[in-house]
Amino acid sequence: MKVSIITATYNSAKTLADTIQSVLDQTYRNIEYIVIDGASTDETPKIIKQYEPLFQGRMRWVSEKDHGIYDAMNKGITMATGDVIGLLNSDDYFTSHNVIERIVAAFNDSALDAVYGDIHFIRDGEPNKCVRYYSSKHFRPKWLRFGMMPAHPSFYCRKIIYQKVGLYKTNYKIGSDYDMMVRMFWVHHINARYLPMDFVTMRTGGASTRDIQSRCQIIKDDVRACRENGIYTNSLMICMKFFYKIFELRM
Repeated sequence: MKVSIITATYNSAKTLADTIQSVLDQTYRNIEYIVIDGASTDETPKIIKQYEPLFQGRMRWVSEKDHGIYDAMNKGITMATGDVIGLLNSDDYFTSHNVIERIVAAFNDSALDAVYGDIHFIRDGEPNKCVRYYSSKHFRPKWLRFGMMPAHPSFYCRKIIYQKVGLYKTNYKIGSDYDMMVRMFWVHHINARYLPMDFVTMRTGGASTRDIQSRCQIIKDDVRACRENGIYTNSLMICMKFFYKIFELRM
């Protein structure tokens, strides 16, 4: 079973080496690694070129202007030839060396469409200190109306599911990943399984949690995604997820 891992980058020189190395270190070898760079102006292309030979033909990449991260993700999904597809952000890395091995073991169940698990957050420069642990254990599709979804960086699904559901919508500012989860779980009722493991280590400061303005935008996007896909919700209901996140914090 081939697994395609897609990383979208733009001026990611500070963190990209950690991301790529964590893919290279995976114990499962049948990996196709795709890097979609948005014509970075820093050392990002140089880092990609340095690592490319180490993958021995298992890495493909492009560097060209795009229309944002969701456009880049879509390019990667379109390029992917793997049976299963996952996304790894350019400032994140796999928490352990056997993440893909365990994902593949789950997909030996031919009835399974997707898997998801947990992730944790660190501050840059403090890799051993978890500041927030995001578990997908309690996710159920009914919680989508409250803005809840599985941890997106832990989500892996068969390529055929993307062919059925479609690609990420590029007219969302922040919430296209949430819209994708709504379409997959609510509209298409995919058969997914939670794996009790920590998939990915993420650095704090992502686009959806950067400041009050970004939180307001994610609420707006989440409400839109629900309404476009036939789920009743409102801004107050979506705000409930921010209270839930308080319990994920590690002091």
